[in-house]
Amino acid sequence: MKITTLTLPELILVGATRGMLGAGLALLVAKHLSDAQRETAGVVLTVIGLLTTLPLAAEIIGKTETK
Repeated sequence: MKITTLTLPELILVGATRGMLGAGLALLVAKHLSDAQRETAGVVLTVIGLLTTLPLAAEIIGKTETK
């Protein structure tokens, strides 16, 4: 069995990055902004979400213990 222990701040960061990624993707398909505004905001949020996920995922995988 694999056990991963996360602190509350780590859990909040994981949730926040997932939220940014989702918001970025939603803006890319939304029709309420002009095309240029929507594309800019969507790309920025998507990139931030992806870039912040990589180090968090590596840290979480490194904390996994096999018992």
